[in-house]
Amino acid sequence: MKLWDKGFSTDKKIDHFTVGNDRELDLHLAKYDVIASKAHAKMLREIGLLTEKETKELVTELDNIAAKIEDGSFIIENNFEDMHSKIEFQLTLALGDTGKKIHTARSRNDQVLVAMHLYLKDELAEIKSMTKIFFNLLLNLADKYKRVLLPGYTHLQIAMPSSFGLWFSAYAESLIDDLYFIDAAYKIADQNPLGSAAGYGSSFPIDRSFTTKEMGFETMKYNVVAAQMGRGKVEKATAFGMASIAATLSKMAMDICLYMSQNFNFISFPDELTTGSSIMPHKKNPDVFELVRGKCNKLQSIPNQLTLVINNLPSGYHRDLQLVKEIIVPAIQDMKACLEIMSFSLREIQVNESILEDPKYDYLFSVDTLNELVQNGMPFRDAYKQMGKEIQAGTFKPKRDIKHSHEGSLGNLCLNEIKEKMAKL
Repeated sequence: MKLWDKGFSTDKKIDHFTVGNDRELDLHLAKYDVIASKAHAKMLREIGLLTEKETKELVTELDNIAAKIEDGSFIIENNFEDMHSKIEFQLTLALGDTGKKIHTARSRNDQVLVAMHLYLKDELAEIKSMTKIFFNLLLNLADKYKRVLLPGYTHLQIAMPSSFGLWFSAYAESLIDDLYFIDAAYKIADQNPLGSAAGYGSSFPIDRSFTTKEMGFETMKYNVVAAQMGRGKVEKATAFGMASIAATLSKMAMDICLYMSQNFNFISFPDELTTGSSIMPHKKNPDVFELVRGKCNKLQSIPNQLTLVINNLPSGYHRDLQLVKEIIVPAIQDMKACLEIMSFSLREIQVNESILEDPKYDYLFSVDTLNELVQNGMPFRDAYKQMGKEIQAGTFKPKRDIKHSHEGSLGNLCLNEIKEKMAKL
């Protein structure tokens, strides 16, 4: 069944190519098409295009379809083009002519737009919630291990003392920046495009303010052409938000892979969270974190993929826009999977508390030793030269009782302040 059926059929190859994997992807969106259809039916009643009885019947049947979507029994068979055609068929099968009235004053274009906006609102809210769960875990770990020192590196060379408190809370605070992007994407998604029809509005006296309120949107996308141009743009905004989180997770996953290696031996995980080798019985591989790194690097390419699909399209609808679904929907699932597995795995992290006992880390303390000379009155440049000579001669003796007290340093992590920043989101 096709909503644009005019009594003749297209070639099967054309059908297969144009439909693509819409049926599978639409199973993620069908719930939201039902929500929008209920709001649309109620609006049609408000403006006199449906009776109270017809509206009640449509809403009841849409609720029945929603229940099937919820329990997983709703399917979109091959003879249907997409969720829209399947849902309208179900309504017509159950209600006859009343079911045929549901498409009055709308197009598949604004149907899929509003379903995508509703879907993205829910998914962005869930991604934000999962990010906050991970944030809280990182802050708890930062507090637990705040006194355990860790080598800091620049250029992958031993640099200055860090701590697990600094390391964990650094990634926690970075997630706050990522959620600024997620909130921006949510604000873009929180605009009702329903009523834009095929992109040029409708001659029916529809009430877009009614559907905006009914579906819980903050506002509407007023200009009908602008609403249609939002397709691809709202997905791209979402992709930028996810790419920002993905960059943070990928960097942390890389740190973890390094820190787990025998050459570093900073952290470890229980055997059940690592994998082995088919021929090397000693191996404990960080496969989970390598996959997080790889998946998150792929997620950072999503904004560019969407740009390449939509960036040279003129205003109005074009079938190219169908392709954004197959980019954004799987990406959202990958984003949530990475957040979930990072929270799951890091709960079991095991920290090496005696890393800096190894003498190869003595030079970590060169800056703090130098700074003590400066505090005792020696000019910084003279102290720097003296320290360089001692290191060159092999006579350097590190000052290990370091004191870092300024905000954000390893002696003053400002965990409460970081927590307060997140609480505002």
